[in-house]
Amino acid sequence: MAPEDDRHDSAPDLRILGDRITLQPSGFVEPALTEDGREEALMKNMARFRSEPLRFLREVSLYVSGTGWRAYDDVIGQPIFYSGFSEHIKSQIMSATLLQTKIAQLADMRIAVEEKEGLLNQNDREFVVKKAQRRAVLVQSLQEVAENLTDKMICKFDSKPFIRGAYYLVTQLLLRAYHQGIHVSSEEVLRLRRVAEEAARKKQSIIFLPCHRSHVDYVSMQLLCYRLGLALPVVVAGDNLNFPVVGSFLQHAGAMYIRRSFGDDQLYTTLVQTYIDVLLQGGYNLECFIEGGRSRTGKLLPPKFGILNFVLDSLLSGRVDDAIICPVSTQYDKVIETEGYVTELLGVPKKKENLADFLSGGSSVLSLRLGRVDVRFHEPWSLRGFMNEQLSRLSKMPSAININWKDMKNQMLRQKLLRTLGYKVLADINAVSVVMPTALIGTVLLTLRGRGVGRAELIRRVEWLTDRIRAKGGRVAHFGNSPLPDVIERGLDVLGKDLVGVVEGLAEPTYYAVDRFQLSFYRNMTIHLFISEALVAAALYTRVKRGGGPPIQDIPYQDLHDQVLFLSSLFRGEFIYSGEGLATNLERTVLGLEADNIILIERDEEGNISKVGLSDAERAAGRENYDFYCFLIWPFIEASWLAAVSLMGLTPPIGQKDDIWVQVSKAQDSAQLLGKTLYHQGDLSYFEAVNKETLKNSYQRFEEEGIIQVVKSKDTRIPPRLRVAPEWRPGRDEKTGRLLASGRLWDFTEKIASSRREGKNRRDGATVSIRVVALTDALGRKLFEDAVRGAEGKGKGKVGAPARLSSEEEKSLSRSVMEQRRRRRLEGRAHL
Repeated sequence: MAPEDDRHDSAPDLRILGDRITLQPSGFVEPALTEDGREEALMKNMARFRSEPLRFLREVSLYVSGTGWRAYDDVIGQPIFYSGFSEHIKSQIMSATLLQTKIAQLADMRIAVEEKEGLLNQNDREFVVKKAQRRAVLVQSLQEVAENLTDKMICKFDSKPFIRGAYYLVTQLLLRAYHQGIHVSSEEVLRLRRVAEEAARKKQSIIFLPCHRSHVDYVSMQLLCYRLGLALPVVVAGDNLNFPVVGSFLQHAGAMYIRRSFGDDQLYTTLVQTYIDVLLQGGYNLECFIEGGRSRTGKLLPPKFGILNFVLDSLLSGRVDDAIICPVSTQYDKVIETEGYVTELLGVPKKKENLADFLSGGSSVLSLRLGRVDVRFHEPWSLRGFMNEQLSRLSKMPSAININWKDMKNQMLRQKLLRTLGYKVLADINAVSVVMPTALIGTVLLTLRGRGVGRAELIRRVEWLTDRIRAKGGRVAHFGNSPLPDVIERGLDVLGKDLVGVVEGLAEPTYYAVDRFQLSFYRNMTIHLFISEALVAAALYTRVKRGGGPPIQDIPYQDLHDQVLFLSSLFRGEFIYSGEGLATNLERTVLGLEADNIILIERDEEGNISKVGLSDAERAAGRENYDFYCFLIWPFIEASWLAAVSLMGLTPPIGQKDDIWVQVSKAQDSAQLLGKTLYHQGDLSYFEAVNKETLKNSYQRFEEEGIIQVVKSKDTRIPPRLRVAPEWRPGRDEKTGRLLASGRLWDFTEKIASSRREGKNRRDGATVSIRVVALTDALGRKLFEDAVRGAEGKGKGKVGAPARLSSEEEKSLSRSVMEQRRRRRLEGRAHL
């Protein structure tokens, strides 16, 4: 797929034959070998019993006997897979000062409660003895609980024969689905081995932080580490995967299980922290997913800070000296779970993992031909070095902020470090990500006007997109000397007819998107490369949509700046921006679009940009390149607009004295129902705008900006509830009670709408506004009614979510609002 010059500039792929590591040109495909006794490459299909029984038996015997690299004896890293490993780790955890101190503290706290409640009589002559005996019983009970929790949590690297067999079994299964194998960059892998050797010498851990799109992510990482002779990382996994048979298998292959939520369980929280300490102090490798869960949309999710917070605490406290961070990108021709993702994003609850579904789903996957997996490793870096650099920078901030940045226990400091760390890792992942052919095809099909595209035009646009990706510093997957049409054909085969259809019998084959929702997963794999251009295009669209000639469609540079600032702030939780600041990014992007002959820039007498508009060449070309950038961002603009419109309906009816608080999940479900209705009525252009993940991100963003206020109860049985902040609520007609399309929230919604796509099926106008507002108002009234009924718990026998706040929750809300306002002032960033 790559042109000749690109192959020479790229590092060669890695090919492993037996115990030898050799290099070959990127994407090189060696002819099949027929000599008996010659071993095949690492990530190629192994022999099958039906077709090659003798070779199959020979391969099995090599793994059973542990011949050569299969023995997994000469490993770079700390010793693992020996009898007694789990007991050794468990004893270190249980004897750790941090855990024992917490156990003693919890026992003392319970003793104090029992004294206060009169369970321990202080007037008793034997009070001191009984108190000591009771405390000993409590300590012993807590020790037993901690031991039980530890056994369920820790990974169990106890058996080398097990991991040899597991490697062979999983490789067989994985490569039947991903028949083109797992590809890595030789340069990155050899660099990783050098870093691993140095880390092993210093007894430091490598913390792998991959993106997360599939359950195959951690499988492929373990396979690669095993085959390359690196110590397998301990993989942080949710306890939802700890179901019969599979849970034990994964635990012995490297999984450590933790709860999805810790609540106020101080013992469990300390236990997890202690385990992380033990791993990092011992130099054992660790793997956790920076996004938390799997991305259902194809692009990176905002970082989750749970495990990173524990890692940071280990270093800030001085219990651990340093650790090495290695961001990892895993890309797929086709992700196994995308069909299930679409179902979840449309509102169907996620099914709990179980053995029956695992077996039935696994057997069907084996018959698929899903292409290949590409794993890329960013250059590893020191976490201690990163922290020192950030602390040095923060210490130079103005003293007027009144924060001691040298105080390691300062929560503001921790949040700053965690946020910066999380987004740096995401940026590093994006920097090494490879764009697969299926992502190229999906992006092209979803960024063209019309029902379909001819074969010649598809090839031309894929070639254009490939050039643009490389010009932006991105990477495109290599396929050796294969011509572009062959690569596209291969990509279409992998996507399948359920995603991309073809109309035969025409002047040329014409391709069209069958399942646009599912195909958007692959388009979103490229959007990070063009987010700056997409935001500028959407901002310019506020004038382009007016129609007419250039004088009407051109936009003053200050207006362009303001709309880009608004949109970039709106999507702060969706995308990762360059850290150089808006002014620098905007100017560079505008100049780049001018160089590409997409826009025309007018300058004043001093040479400053004064006005921006579409170039004559772009108009003559039918705006195809400009439209490409708009099509990338429009679904996200639609989703944010939908989320904002849904909030309009949460305006309390006239005469209602106390605010009614609505469950967050039910409000989001109602927004999704609103979106589906508007789409089928023609008022929403993109069905993918109703996806649950993007709506959830929009609500989170609105909460950060104080548009909505969210209350979380200490009672874990009560779900989070929300209301629209009083200052953001639209008005109602005093006579009819009808919701009015006016006020701060409506103006905010209209500002989003100014960059929305218009087409022959939709026009903004008074009629649309009245209809949309009436619909969201009706859904809002139903939410209020359900909230009141739910609080009464009619017929359910369950704890209802209170529709109104308690006095304690009112105080907590007041403190939260003040803290949010303070934090927004300290951040010094643009706000909505």
